[in-house]
Amino acid sequence: MKNTEDFKFALSGKNLNHVAFPLGGTGAGMVCLEGTGTISNVSLRHKPDVFNEPFMFSALTVKKSSGKNLALILEGPVPDRKIFGNPKCGNGLKTTYGMPRFTESKFSWEFPFAKVKLMAEDCPVKAEITGWSPFIPGDSENSSLPVAALEFTFENPSDEAIEAVYSFNSKNFLHYPDGVSHVQKLNNGFIFSEKGTEDEPWMESYFSATCDDPAVKINPSWFRGGWFDSATIAWKDLRSGECPCDPEVTEGDPSPGGTLYVPFKLKPGETKTVCVRFAWFTPRSNLRVGKSPGEGEGYTCNCKGEKPDLSLPTFTPWYAEKFKNIAEVTDFWQENYADLKEKTAKFADCLNSSSLPDKLIEAVAANLTILKSPTVMRQADGRLWCWEGCCDERGCCAGSCTHVWNYAQALPHLFPDLERSLRQTEFNENQDETGHQVFRAALPIRPIIHEFHAAADGQLGGIMKIFREWRISADTEWLKVLWPKVKQSLDYCIETWDPDHIGVLVEPHHNTYDIEFWGPDGMCSSFYLGALKAASGMAEALRENPEKYRELYIKGRKYLETELYNGEYFIQKIQWERLRAGNPAEANALVNLPYSPEAKALLEKEGPKYQYGEGCLSDGVLGAWMAEVCGVGEILDPEKVKSHLLAIHKHNLKHDLSRHANPQRPGFAVGHDGGLLLCTWPNGGELSLPFVYSNEVWTGIEYQVASHLMMFGCVEEGMDIVETARKRYDGTVRNPFNEYECGHWYARAMASYALFQGITGIRYDAVDKILHIDPKIEGDFASLLCTATGYGLTGIRNGEPFVDIYDGEINVNKIIFEQR
Repeated sequence: MKNTEDFKFALSGKNLNHVAFPLGGTGAGMVCLEGTGTISNVSLRHKPDVFNEPFMFSALTVKKSSGKNLALILEGPVPDRKIFGNPKCGNGLKTTYGMPRFTESKFSWEFPFAKVKLMAEDCPVKAEITGWSPFIPGDSENSSLPVAALEFTFENPSDEAIEAVYSFNSKNFLHYPDGVSHVQKLNNGFIFSEKGTEDEPWMESYFSATCDDPAVKINPSWFRGGWFDSATIAWKDLRSGECPCDPEVTEGDPSPGGTLYVPFKLKPGETKTVCVRFAWFTPRSNLRVGKSPGEGEGYTCNCKGEKPDLSLPTFTPWYAEKFKNIAEVTDFWQENYADLKEKTAKFADCLNSSSLPDKLIEAVAANLTILKSPTVMRQADGRLWCWEGCCDERGCCAGSCTHVWNYAQALPHLFPDLERSLRQTEFNENQDETGHQVFRAALPIRPIIHEFHAAADGQLGGIMKIFREWRISADTEWLKVLWPKVKQSLDYCIETWDPDHIGVLVEPHHNTYDIEFWGPDGMCSSFYLGALKAASGMAEALRENPEKYRELYIKGRKYLETELYNGEYFIQKIQWERLRAGNPAEANALVNLPYSPEAKALLEKEGPKYQYGEGCLSDGVLGAWMAEVCGVGEILDPEKVKSHLLAIHKHNLKHDLSRHANPQRPGFAVGHDGGLLLCTWPNGGELSLPFVYSNEVWTGIEYQVASHLMMFGCVEEGMDIVETARKRYDGTVRNPFNEYECGHWYARAMASYALFQGITGIRYDAVDKILHIDPKIEGDFASLLCTATGYGLTGIRNGEPFVDIYDGEINVNKIIFEQR
């Protein structure tokens, strides 16, 4: 890992306005390192806390012979948006913003490391912060630790020796009204604790800050008093450079905070690094989602603030099973720090050694931070359970939503065991004896009441993902166990949405747009084709007769290519009469929303609300993309699919939306932003009420289209979409590490990982031990390859395929290289 130079991706000036780089373990909570050096978005209690910026800061005190020491917070200038615009700003803000600080900062990053360089003309010391947390492909345990680290490097570029003091200072931000808080001194740091209350025991939480320097001094007892007393005295103490340390408070009111001091001297040209390690431990929660059989009516979800029923089990984090308390987490972090950093740096080097376009690497790597955000949770038995994204103070859209997580292609390659845990839930706890799947899992994971219709794209996508997990893991025994449930699921899909067995979905089918499509459409029927072909392949491998699925696939493919292809792209044939579902406006029909008198009149004229008909849908051949990234292969005429994708690029990509009318949710892309619209009607036929969200720009959909275009050699068009999307996330208005849609750190954005396969054609099949390389770019190149057993770089070197293994092993019996 680079220690002094900038990382590959760098930002400065106004581009730092919204930079917040997530640190923490997968499913373990998060803190963010901002582009200025601030710690924010502190979310340690099993929920997001987007505006949580505690009174926490590091500082540098440079001693002067005159006695007038220079004390600066180790942060750059406060972004203007924070001064007025944040919640509660009208009362003047109780923050660190009024403290002297460095006058300039520069942020650079190479996931999972981030660096902040700090400069000030009146400071004789150069300062740099490196933030990171463990992220090691294939090692889900160490990548799920509730820890993070900040390394502060100081350099003396002058001709004179310098005496200085580094300090880490923080109020006990875990303190809860009427709770029992404490600051406990350690040999090399302190622990903040909060025991919670009798009514709210889930507020129990712990946070440790420790330092590896033998000279560290600890003050666990900040001054107690009213108004701004504690902060005022804390600043006075650090400015003095004397490192005052009081004994731990044992009586009276608890200490409001603590400080770590590290005094040091620098000779001319010398450098000094101080490492501060954070660890946290919140052993319980009040989170319980979903209704279980036998629980009675009404208990669904307390994620929106409802009072939990404490007689029922709630979410317990995985790390609370691995560790007994905060002391064990802190000790483990200290003892394994060097090893975990070395392994994490090895992955960072591999990922960022790719020779693919920088903007493509940026799009992939920036969205890997989602795996460090509160979007992802990991329960006590190690299984993942995820939100779609994060609201400001709670998760957004519960239950590892199958049709959203269809898009997320990073996890199955980086941590295959965690991805398989999602399949375990889908085909067991979420599936009943009829094959119906609930597309939102309960939390804690358990059987759930089946009271809503299934999601066609989610359930059919799950069948392709079973195929993918099998080919990635080569675990045929795992497949054998789940295969009866897979058949049950697919049979349910056939009989529910294609009862006449014509090979496409005709009956109304729920999907990712939170509505039902009536009649066959390219999007969901392509999922059907992919699932049928995947099932055929699995059946054949397990020595069962695949003909049932194969015949339906052949019929469906012909139907899509002849009936749903308009010569340029695939469409929907709206159908609502003579269906088993009945009239959309009647109570027994499978619709999501009631029909007003006006809507009934519109029904007679145009058909059901929320369709796309003749539209050019960006997700219009999504099932074909899923089939490719899952290893199922081609499911539709490649020329027709390519034509559809080029039509999307032509009609739906806008480089300036200032003349685009969007009465829906414009914040994702607005004004002079560019983006890929979900749907357009280039040949007319737009409905009065097309499917909801149709005028929006969604992260993730952009990346699936871009990567799919690249698979057909349309690299320029694919990169056009990638660059347009990432331009919105340049730090000026939006956080580069928070591509949002239905909440912050939206899971769908991990579709960007498929850009690797799109541009290189690289896919490893662990069952056959075949490495496929079908590059869409000329000449030599290197790309990340992650498998279930190891990772490294692969590509073309001197015109020939190569594999450089960085960790583990990748058994390749054969390379299929498609030369351009």
